[in-house]
Amino acid sequence: MEVFLALTALLAVDTALSIQERINGENGWYVPKIDGTSEWMDLHKAKTLLVNVKRFLFDADVSFYLYTSSNPTKGKKISASKSSIHDSYFNKDHPTRFVIHGWTKSYLDSLTIIITKAWLSRGDYNIIVVDWADARTNYLAAVLAVPGAGGKVGEMIEYLHDSHGMSLKSLIVIGHSLGAHVAGYSGKTVGSGRINTIIGLDPALPLFSYYAPNRRLSSDDAFYVESIQTNGGIFGFLKPIGKAAFYPNGGMQQPECNLISFCSHVLSVIYYAEAVTHKNFAAIKCRNYIAAMRRDCSSTYKHVRMGAIGNAHEAEGTFYVPVKQNAPFGYNKIPTDL
Repeated sequence: MEVFLALTALLAVDTALSIQERINGENGWYVPKIDGTSEWMDLHKAKTLLVNVKRFLFDADVSFYLYTSSNPTKGKKISASKSSIHDSYFNKDHPTRFVIHGWTKSYLDSLTIIITKAWLSRGDYNIIVVDWADARTNYLAAVLAVPGAGGKVGEMIEYLHDSHGMSLKSLIVIGHSLGAHVAGYSGKTVGSGRINTIIGLDPALPLFSYYAPNRRLSSDDAFYVESIQTNGGIFGFLKPIGKAAFYPNGGMQQPECNLISFCSHVLSVIYYAEAVTHKNFAAIKCRNYIAAMRRDCSSTYKHVRMGAIGNAHEAEGTFYVPVKQNAPFGYNKIPTDL
């Protein structure tokens, strides 16, 4: 009996150590599968696989759909040609927003639609929704398609700036999950100009490394990069990767969401659309991301709000963002009981 108990205890310790050794995003990743489950892939295997499968990767098609106040619900497909832009409602005098979906989604996904509606509710904008849905067959293929898709977005941005007078100073590129890294690559490849702002909505963690900023969204990809991190350490990055990083509810799990479900991951989009419409996500400056996770920050705030346009010149560092369980999720003022 004593031998059995000892073996059981050793097995429990060994199992615990094995679990502890798996640090998502550090020595491997829990890679999502199309059926909603995840599979662990250690760092060495992932690197080997990524290198070996590159030669089999197809170049995913990337399409662009323009929405404006003149066509708010039916996107006009545009391309980098004079006739295409002239036949659309594109207006160089209006600020432009690029919106990029994540894995398994398309330009018609509800998440891109709510961001489009949010910006159009504020006035006249060119909203260009990027579709790179051909790369959604599996997560690995989508990851390998990110650089090419981002490059094509960068080329479109460069074309609209050089040939049609689109302002880079007012340009904001918004990407969710893998789309956040596509946005990052658009900034890396845009040409001689520089994107003003990139918003990364819970940038995807699996198969991306904090220590390889040249292969993911990074703070150098635009004049200002903001990350809104809602499912850190699971589907999204936990460590900050932008000039300013916002951590709603501590950045890992959102109210009423299961930690390992897509619920918290998706809420980054819902929060951002609300922030655009209502400008109501007050934020508290923290010493670092660990303090934000633990809500170990001050109880006061000044002027920075998550998702605000003015953040490009005002926000830097790490911020804790209190949220409610139901919409509207943001606080106009910091509650006193935090």
